[in-house]
Amino acid sequence: MLLLAIDTSGKHGSIALARAGERSADLNDAELIETVPLAGGTFSAQLVPQIAALLSSHGFTKNDIGALAVASGPGSFTGLRIGLAAVKALAEVLGKPIAAVSLLEVCVFTSGAQGKVMAALDAGRSDVYVGEYEIPVKAGNTPRECILTRTEFFAQARGWTVVTPDRALAQAASEAALSVLTLTPISAAAVAHLGWRKIEAGETVTAEQLEANYIRRTDAEMLERIGS
Repeated sequence: MLLLAIDTSGKHGSIALARAGERSADLNDAELIETVPLAGGTFSAQLVPQIAALLSSHGFTKNDIGALAVASGPGSFTGLRIGLAAVKALAEVLGKPIAAVSLLEVCVFTSGAQGKVMAALDAGRSDVYVGEYEIPVKAGNTPRECILTRTEFFAQARGWTVVTPDRALAQAASEAALSVLTLTPISAAAVAHLGWRKIEAGETVTAEQLEANYIRRTDAEMLERIGS
């Protein structure tokens, strides 16, 4: 199966093409074919032409795509909307399944850490996107994703292994005496690997079901913060 993965969640994005399933070297993983970077700020102009060029360079067309994986958040509102819109359009035209992948879950998956693992991403304005995971996953144990202030994050992360690709955040967490693993930057390649695991497990959505995972504060939390 040919798998197309897209990440437009941040300042810089990427697309990846991978082979998964019966023709891949490892049936439980996706064999990466190529990853192409996308410069930030012009995702809307680049994305579709870059997908077409990537497919063509390897002798494929859009009709060869067997499934799609996309970073659904958290991240840039505009960037996420562009990536998800492209995936929705392709999935609807081709009738293919979509794996919606949380970037926080990608961090945990990429890290290989075990036990109580907390993924962290810079949310701007001194906030942190946080995902709490127990690895290996236990039945009935649902991961929690939220947004915290840095102070809240430093307090809540004690006793957890923090994993993040953000070097500044990793340094701050280390200075706060937290256990930290600094990851390489997340790309569409990592989205493809985790996306394939989700596809194999039947954790897919249709174009109509695909939604962005912004992890926004509730209205009550926003009002409380403004008033403080």
